[in-house]
Amino acid sequence: MPSSPSPGRPRRLSRAHIRQDFAASLVVFLVALPLCVGVAVASGVPAELGLVTGIVGGLVTGVMRGSSLQVSGPAAGLTVLVLESVRAFGLAGLGVIVLAAGLVQTALGLLRWGRWFRAISLSVVEGMLAGIGLVIVAGQLYAAAGVTAPDGGPARLAALPAALAGALADPRAVASVAVAAGTVLVIVGWPRLPGRVGALPGALVAVLLAGLVTALAGLPVATVRVDGVLAAVRPPDSAAFLLLAEPAVLGAVLAFALIASAESLFSAAAVDRLHDGPRTEYDRELVAQGVGNTLCGLLGALPLTAVIVRSSANVRAGARTRASRVLHGVWLLVFAVLLPGALAHVPLPALAGILVHAGWKLIPFRGIVALWRGHRGEAAVLAATAAAIVAVGMLEGVLVGLGLAVAKAAWEASHLRVDHTDEPPHTDEPPQDDEPPQDCASPSDDDRPPHGVLPPHGESPAHGEPCPSPHDAPSPYGRPRPPAVGVLRVRLSGGATFLGLPKLLDALEALPRDRPVEVDLSGLHHLDHACRAAMTAWAERHTAAGPHPVRLPPFPDPHAAPAAAPAGP
Repeated sequence: MPSSPSPGRPRRLSRAHIRQDFAASLVVFLVALPLCVGVAVASGVPAELGLVTGIVGGLVTGVMRGSSLQVSGPAAGLTVLVLESVRAFGLAGLGVIVLAAGLVQTALGLLRWGRWFRAISLSVVEGMLAGIGLVIVAGQLYAAAGVTAPDGGPARLAALPAALAGALADPRAVASVAVAAGTVLVIVGWPRLPGRVGALPGALVAVLLAGLVTALAGLPVATVRVDGVLAAVRPPDSAAFLLLAEPAVLGAVLAFALIASAESLFSAAAVDRLHDGPRTEYDRELVAQGVGNTLCGLLGALPLTAVIVRSSANVRAGARTRASRVLHGVWLLVFAVLLPGALAHVPLPALAGILVHAGWKLIPFRGIVALWRGHRGEAAVLAATAAAIVAVGMLEGVLVGLGLAVAKAAWEASHLRVDHTDEPPHTDEPPQDDEPPQDCASPSDDDRPPHGVLPPHGESPAHGEPCPSPHDAPSPYGRPRPPAVGVLRVRLSGGATFLGLPKLLDALEALPRDRPVEVDLSGLHHLDHACRAAMTAWAERHTAAGPHPVRLPPFPDPHAAPAAAPAGP
């Protein structure tokens, strides 16, 4: 029985692997083809540019090391950002932005910063995807009805019911909506069919059926405009690079680099959970994504990211090595060269239906419910990120989400709890300063009365003098005994930082001075210099003002190494 490869090494290519990779590449090609075209049309660029990006993702990014089974190409998650960039800067400006974002990704990968993208809050990423999904669904519903969508997310959502209601009065719009709705139904229902028929990609089947029904029934719906791959590829000219001097363009570059990198590396982590092969090398994967986007920018094509839909299809189809994703790029190239005219028969409402389904899948409904039940703060960050993306824009929404996530983490790290409990005095022990006189000491064994004889109450069996009770007050020895008092124990837990200093001082200064105070710092996981100094000053003031001292334990050394775990038996 052959041994399985180690998680860090790529599998060697064998005949069995070649057969599996070949079959998987065909499946991924069939899944990727309608998505490439649909994402391009939804982004406001020629459909051929989606194929160009898919080809680069297979032939260039697919060859490079990083994640062996992850498949890259145009993604629905960048549709909103691409559409905004095309409207603001044109196709040439989009090429410059994608090229610069690819160079940023490559530099971050070479600097070994790939793993730091995994530190982005999951609620921000899911909020970003939810916001993108809402914008895609709203925009593509207008496209399904053949109506121009208004600018701005809030206006788009507000006018959507009226637009759909008005479409019902137009026969052309009714036909268009029916094609889109049928496409969504096929995509959702096709995988539920039994046997090998249900294994075919639902999106591809839906597009083929939509094209067939449109042609046979002569439905008055728009189809994809085809100009040819060579005519669609337009590298940015030298004048377009002057746009990099504009702050808005630089912001778009950072947004593309951040979002594409985060989406790719989160997808890689998800794909790693689907197979037992080599694990993702995040820095190498970031370099591969950067090189691919740099080339896409030079060609004036769409940006690429790793796409979980294609990647999961690749794994489930039995892919074993990088050859499957490279071959899928070959099939896209063959289709773009030999059969570009076939795209002219694809109805635009069918592509809108594909994007509506894809946008809906981006919204993590189950994750939102789970977060609301267990971590409402994270759910609030998710909702705020999505709302900001819909209301303002992609970059602003992501920045809002990151800011809220950092603020939430800072608040939780500095969240301080102050608890205090009263311990009653120990009345079973006599005071240390009131010793009985020598002639009233406890009798020795020789002075004890015979068995069964009791001495008079309060008399010493040795001298016959009265012995006062240790708890009588006042003392018969001339010194007043102070009343017994308990101890007030104050326990601090959480993080004591300058952010929680007002709460800490209010709680300490409100403590009574009629009893000793003991402070317990064992529950703190962090104690900064400001809190150390404030607690020391409070202890000195409290001790000087009251009759009882404050027992403040030594502060932990912030530079001390953690204690070693005890050795096992």
